[in-house]
Amino acid sequence: MKSPIDRPRDLAQPLTQQRISGWGNLAAQACHLGSCESVEQLRSMLKSGNADSYIARGLGRSYGDSALNEGQGVILQTRRSRFLDLDERAGLLECQAGVTLSEIIDHLLPRGWFLPTTPGTQHVTLGGAIAADVHGKNHHQHGSLGNAIERLRLLTASGEILTCSREENSDVFWATIGGMGLTGIILDARFRLRPVETAYCNVHERRTGDLDETLELFSQQDQSYDYSVAWIDCLARGARLGRSVVMLANDARLDQLPGELQPAALELPRRWNKSVPFTMPGFVLNPLSVKAFNAVYYARHGNSNRLVDFRSFFYPLDTIRHWNRVYGRRGFVQYQAFFPRETSRAGLIELLGKIAHSRRASFLAVLKSSGPATPGHLSYLYPGHTLALDFPYQGQATERLFQQLDKILLKHGGRLYMAKDAVTNAQTFAAMYPRLAEFKQVKQRVDPGNLFTSSQARRLGIVDV
Repeated sequence: MKSPIDRPRDLAQPLTQQRISGWGNLAAQACHLGSCESVEQLRSMLKSGNADSYIARGLGRSYGDSALNEGQGVILQTRRSRFLDLDERAGLLECQAGVTLSEIIDHLLPRGWFLPTTPGTQHVTLGGAIAADVHGKNHHQHGSLGNAIERLRLLTASGEILTCSREENSDVFWATIGGMGLTGIILDARFRLRPVETAYCNVHERRTGDLDETLELFSQQDQSYDYSVAWIDCLARGARLGRSVVMLANDARLDQLPGELQPAALELPRRWNKSVPFTMPGFVLNPLSVKAFNAVYYARHGNSNRLVDFRSFFYPLDTIRHWNRVYGRRGFVQYQAFFPRETSRAGLIELLGKIAHSRRASFLAVLKSSGPATPGHLSYLYPGHTLALDFPYQGQATERLFQQLDKILLKHGGRLYMAKDAVTNAQTFAAMYPRLAEFKQVKQRVDPGNLFTSSQARRLGIVDV
């Protein structure tokens, strides 16, 4: 008997042209959008000839152009959002690619299960999270999401459905995890959850005076904590370069909660979300305002121990809807740099020095430790440190700065994260990802006509223009 996901339904609706952008709100691109619910609808759309190529898109939270396909097709996955199976004894969940992380949390946290790892927002789809092989504050201990994926089903360019795992079609499996949707359309996946006793973390907050102190604290404490992250003042210079507020945390046990919280230990507190009501003027974020924010933030966060609910700890920006509007009409770009452990100190010093000297405004600067890589061809992290920074987009001035930062990354053996990238060129990307040729070989086998591509894939030379 066919499963409900495979029952034929109405054929795909015609594509509609819309101008869309990534989360960074950079210049929107005209794409042809379509939405499908069943596999038959997906097959119909891919064979319709209405577009020469397609890319799947979830909630549009990738920052640049990885979920854009200028002049071509974009397939929205959000209607494909069914939970398919839950094995509570083994902690295994199977669901369609359009299910969001927030829906998984809402349904399963009250039953004592949480995500194996999570990015800084819960408003992403499972398919998008797999395609970007997302990571979080626990990468140094548990790695990226790819480590938790047991198997996935992929609709390929030929219309065939491939079941992929570590044992079956393993090369396609690892090309798809972190492959940014370029091997096909992820239909559904089965992955391991993490058991928790409460919806809270015990957070130990420590203020450091410079980068050396920050890295030393990571080195001393990372193995004792599941989560470690630092807000870093990227405008500090001289002796204060790299000063940070470091947050080290573990899941809170039931017996560590105050008595009044224990009866609802797995419930997240209700909070009123704020919203940025309109796109802010471009002058709001400038070197003076960001410097002032950084000084206040650093002063207000000292050495303390706190009990923090999961939503506040993992998703602080999710409490502010449309926070990307703060950066103005021209939008913003995120630069997420990774340095291997052997060169991370020297690389971070040079990178932070360049940013501080440029006086480019970035008040969202997050430093994390990272652990072993997955076997993915385009796996982003391995042991070292990753620094994510947001910059208001100022045209060529921003792109020139990023080119200088790219040179620092290459000098120290680092690389950029594809889910955040918006401006890097093909030559730089190829130098950062030595297994790119292996990925291209797998893609050529499962998608010889490049039916699945994106604006980013063309810009980075992953597919031929």
